[in-house]
Amino acid sequence: MRLKDKVAIITGATGGIGMATARKFAREGARVVIADLDAGRVEAARAEIAATGAQTLGVRLDVTDAASVAAMVEAVKAAWGRIDCLLNNAGITQDARLVKMSAGQFDRVIEVNLKGVFLCTQAVADTMIAQGSGVILNASSVVGLYGNFGQTNYAATKAGLIGFTKTWARELGPKGVRAIAVCPGFVVTPILDSIPPAVMQKMVEKVPLGRLGQPDEIANVYAFLASDEASYINGAVIEVSGGIML
Repeated sequence: MRLKDKVAIITGATGGIGMATARKFAREGARVVIADLDAGRVEAARAEIAATGAQTLGVRLDVTDAASVAAMVEAVKAAWGRIDCLLNNAGITQDARLVKMSAGQFDRVIEVNLKGVFLCTQAVADTMIAQGSGVILNASSVVGLYGNFGQTNYAATKAGLIGFTKTWARELGPKGVRAIAVCPGFVVTPILDSIPPAVMQKMVEKVPLGRLGQPDEIANVYAFLASDEASYINGAVIEVSGGIML
């Protein structure tokens, strides 16, 4: 098991890629922290992971609230004394074309997707530095690399996470802490439910593999990057998209 006894925090862990990653990390032997905003969903996810025999902790987390983030980190350290991996997976969309996007839509996405990652990473950094080891995984997107119609706010945050990653790789790398951004393409999760079928078909046609991604395919990449097998990967931006931008 490549993640045996590693303590991994996953934000936005109760659905889609987050839950797939929690399951994968648990199978690989990690002690998994299920962190998300909805307490009921957190408990359901925690119970599912615990039923497999894995060690797990469920924490209600608002990534935009510094006190909530600090309480989560303290709970994890009280339970296991260390933090080996933070997957900044929590994120939202509030789409609109530039000329129609409200300041509220813009601000809310920035607050969750960018400030939330800043708060969570800042909160675990001292622990990882003291350990001399740790991995920060930032869930960016191909949208952060290439932009996307109607997603000024979302594209800005996902591009920003790439900037975070490269900066933290420089700052924290000498302390033994790695930072990596993963850029999924279009993955079959509830976030795609609002997309009209005709638009979805066009998306599929752009992918050389001829299909959308599955959450487990992203989770597998995260598990590798969180493991010691990826010990020389730092500051990288890894696209997992089926080749959609070729």
